[in-house]
Amino acid sequence: MTTMAAMFGAVPLAIGFGEGAELRRPLGLTIVGGLLVSQLLTLYTTPVIYLYLDRFRLWVRRPWRIRRRQSADEGLLEPGE
Repeated sequence: MTTMAAMFGAVPLAIGFGEGAELRRPLGLTIVGGLLVSQLLTLYTTPVIYLYLDRFRLWVRRPWRIRRRQSADEGLLEPGE
């Protein structure tokens, strides 16, 4: 929402006419383009980073689960078997 408000606030700079518009138009285009690209990157990269972190968490926990299973299996065996 904040990005959209800032982008819409810079639209008059990007499409402005009149005296001095040739100096303000590149600034407006840069602001609008930068906000648009950063918003798209954020919307696509944030979920991907969360998925990778979740996979990393599961990968890190895996050895402990295997060790716990092995120790539980060893505890079920009777001595001498």
